[in-house]
Amino acid sequence: MNSGDPGEVRRLEERIGYTFKDRALLTRALTRLAYALEADLPPGAHMDALATLGDAVINVAVVEAVVAGGAHDKGAITNRKMNLVNMTRLRGLAEGLDLGDYVRWGKGEAAQAVWTSGRVLAECLEALVGAVYLDGGMAAAAGVLRRLGLTEKG
Repeated sequence: MNSGDPGEVRRLEERIGYTFKDRALLTRALTRLAYALEADLPPGAHMDALATLGDAVINVAVVEAVVAGGAHDKGAITNRKMNLVNMTRLRGLAEGLDLGDYVRWGKGEAAQAVWTSGRVLAECLEALVGAVYLDGGMAAAAGVLRRLGLTEKG
């Protein structure tokens, strides 16, 4: 992502249906640790903490939606959450957003196209959700997840 290009930022915001009040959070959510180290950015200017936060937010939003949908049994709730929140599903949502096109990758990551395998894009989506949560709260994060199709529209 070219963080200096407001058009790119707006395009991603349109795709997720959320406009950031603090664009620095979005930039941070789209900055990999490798890029931050290579660019000599300050500590914490990368997505790692936001990905951890986003993982928790996604779990809460999904469980809340499952319970609101009428599930009462702990086992059923857990099974439904596991079916909705997994690396493959999150990665698919990230691919649907072309999220990898917006991320600032380290040189080695870019050379290896790390986003094509494993959990990397899922983590990027988690970071994005974490940034939305910090910027707009739980309702904003849950709204993005509904628009992306992770939870049912309520």
